[in-house]
Amino acid sequence: MKFETKVIHAGIVPDPATGAIMTPIYQTSTYVQESPGKHKGYEYARTQNPTRSALEANLAALENGVDAICFASGLAAMDAVLKLLDPGDEIISTYELYGGSYRLMVQIFAKYGIKTHFIDLNDKNALKSHINDKTKLIWIETPTNPMLSILDIKYICSVAKKHKIITCVDNTFATPFLQNPIDLGADLVHHSATKYLAGHSDVILGAVISHDKELAQRLHFIQNASGAVPGPQDCFLTLRGIKTLHLRVQRACDNAVEIAAFLKKHKKVDKVFYPGFKDAHNHLIAKKQMRHYGAMISFTMKSDTKRTAFKVLDKTKIFSLAESLGGVESLIGHPSSMTHASIPKKERLSIGLTDSLIRLSVGVEHIDDLIDDLKAALG
Repeated sequence: MKFETKVIHAGIVPDPATGAIMTPIYQTSTYVQESPGKHKGYEYARTQNPTRSALEANLAALENGVDAICFASGLAAMDAVLKLLDPGDEIISTYELYGGSYRLMVQIFAKYGIKTHFIDLNDKNALKSHINDKTKLIWIETPTNPMLSILDIKYICSVAKKHKIITCVDNTFATPFLQNPIDLGADLVHHSATKYLAGHSDVILGAVISHDKELAQRLHFIQNASGAVPGPQDCFLTLRGIKTLHLRVQRACDNAVEIAAFLKKHKKVDKVFYPGFKDAHNHLIAKKQMRHYGAMISFTMKSDTKRTAFKVLDKTKIFSLAESLGGVESLIGHPSSMTHASIPKKERLSIGLTDSLIRLSVGVEHIDDLIDDLKAALG
């Protein structure tokens, strides 16, 4: 089944009671049993819900996994992955990372004896030198947030497999339409489904897709034991959003190509971070492991100050100033004071995340209107 068909049909069956083509919202907390332990597959809605089960089956198919586990948010999904570890275990991750992911690793799990090494995952020597008998997880984010760097998933996963280390790829920016980490060797794929999967800025939801049945069972146990589950209405809205995932992402990617080219030529713009440029670092890896380069763009101003960036942020009319990304509408943000404020400034600057860096989530509006909006803001 081709991807464009999967998004609409995978894991979805007509409602057996009515024949409804759309999965119903099973707004219930519990299920009646004939006798203790004798039921129709559902006991309590924290453990299972038919709307959530349909979404999980759909996501597993989209990422070519054996199972999917949905959570109340992307960070709740990441929290569950980290709970696979024990005190004394270590994580290797990229130093270019979403601020919330960094915060969870450093401010929450470090207290429980789980240490994270933040390194350049493109540096093969650095990766190998940080692996030891305590290393149990490599957390990969590609394209990275907000610098849009590309990591070689296949290579990193091949190294991890030799040492029997679990790999998890945050695929939020790329989506399964553009990139399938499991096909490249990953054990787990993570999504903030709030973003492109749901796609309409009206849901908070996270998911982990597993290539391994045993890992999936452990994550289902954590999901039920910890209780960070999404409600049925959020699952329904995410399922509805996924049906147009390929259409939305393709249009946003097409818009991003033109916007990146426009910004690169603008006299007030210094650097543009976009993996679609032929001179972008690891462009050839992006070309190999992705079907397109995504719809996220970051750029810095030649006048490298927060004040300069704020002037641009204040002037856009169509690009809305807001956190998040991946919706049908275009968003503009200031990572150092918004999504990445939890990362110490010294560490932000070390990866090029300066106070003038602006991040765009390109939407599906008409390209002329988007470019005119940026022209006016930059001008």
